Amino acid sequence: MKKKLLSSFFVFSALAANAFAVDEELYRKYRKVTKDPNLIQAVEKLEYTTGKFSKNAILGNNNSEKPIKIEFTNLANINPLYANFDALGWLERKGLCIYINEKHKDAPIEALSALLAHEAIHQDDENSINEETYAWTLEGAVWKQLTEDNPQLEKISHPLVKRENVIKQLFEKGGQTHKYIYKFVVSNQGYKNLPERSAGFETPRGGYGLPNLEKNENL
Repeated sequence: MKKKLLSSFFVFSALAANAFAVDEELYRKYRKVTKDPNLIQAVEKLEYTTGKFSKNAILGNNNSEKPIKIEFTNLANINPLYANFDALGWLERKGLCIYINEKHKDAPIEALSALLAHEAIHQDDENSINEETYAWTLEGAVWKQLTEDNPQLEKISHPLVKRENVIKQLFEKGGQTHKYIYKFVVSNQGYKNLPERSAGFETPRGGYGLPNLEKNENL
């Protein structure tokens, strides 16, 4: 089965987190997404953040109109070049998938939430500077909201937390806009061949309620 890489991310590696109990109702709700209780909790935490769009997308309100499958995996098994990536978004014949580096299994739930907010933006086999800039900006916005609720999160010694803190700093430095995140994206070698815009991101998103981050909507 041919797979198309949607996006990839630089990583920092992995360390600690707590397991959360998930009731039967939530397991049923996420049965086509994941059985992992930490991932279920991570998606659920997006409900009261700017990342609610991503939660809805993961549950099926996306371009494929099907739930997005999420799992931890050894990304090197897909391609050795992906061994140190944080996550990969894939479009398969059966639908959209998000594969998270298994090194992040012990990451704080909230850090996984921010990462998933980003990943759920990628919903087709096209990508662009504009799409990546939006996804990184949304990730920073979600992490900012979650750390405002719990400032201790920023102090956790974990590579994924380090990543989120860096993105948040860029987001805040730009006055809660994409100003410095855009500069990060265009300077990232992994994105150097991307077009400025992609039709799949620009056209259908409005119907799915994508927040307007330029106006700091819901921030």
